[in-house]
Amino acid sequence: MNTGNIARTCAATRSRLHLIKPLGFDISDKAVKRAGLDYWHMVDLHVYENMEDFFARTGATDLWLATAKAPRPYTEAEFRPDCWLLFGKETAGLPESLRSAFPERCIRIPIRNGARCLNLANSVAVLAFEALRQWGFPGLGLSGTEE
Repeated sequence: MNTGNIARTCAATRSRLHLIKPLGFDISDKAVKRAGLDYWHMVDLHVYENMEDFFARTGATDLWLATAKAPRPYTEAEFRPDCWLLFGKETAGLPESLRSAFPERCIRIPIRNGARCLNLANSVAVLAFEALRQWGFPGLGLSGTEE
């Protein structure tokens, strides 16, 4: 379950998880408990009815769009605190309308030609940890002995 893995990454890194409907999965308390997501209480979760609702409620402007169709790698991005990392559905990616609205903010994870893209949860982890690395991993244990 990609969303469960993404939520776990968000819980471990103190990152907020923003989900935009329609969702292809159930995040009710019953479903979360049944799936064994014992870290769900640590996830700062926000759910939006659609993209318009997301933009209206967040005012997000500092966006980075993860897409296999981007011309430049994520390593060229300068992630600022409070930026937004947007990912699409694993099966369809981000909508063309969104990619064309922010072409200079489209980034990709380099992979070998002919290979399918990474799964969504892995892509989220790669970009989230790159952003956190650029910021010095704020609020995270760096020594391996911190709780």
